[in-house]
Amino acid sequence: MQNIRKGDEVIVLSGRDRSRRGTVVARVDDDHVLVEGINVVKKHAKGNPMAGTPGGIVDKTLPIHISNVAIYNPETGKGDRVGVKVVDGAKVRIFRSNGAVVGAKA
Repeated sequence: MQNIRKGDEVIVLSGRDRSRRGTVVARVDDDHVLVEGINVVKKHAKGNPMAGTPGGIVDKTLPIHISNVAIYNPETGKGDRVGVKVVDGAKVRIFRSNGAVVGAKA
């Protein structure tokens, strides 16, 4: 079971964007995630008149390693580790600090 999934709110633990929060847009592979508004860089893009794309400097979101993010726990206001527990015959993700179910509406 994946600890961090698409749609989770995460907090960045290290790097240039440390302590910023964002939502996971996609999982690039097993070790990298795209987080909205995090790790945004400027890239120089060459225009293509045949396709109608202009050239210039564009903002691009790059993947961040999964070890540098943690799921945000709204009850504690901090990043938290994730565990797995069986509830009513189904596996659910829980926060390690307080045992609350991840993504449960309170």
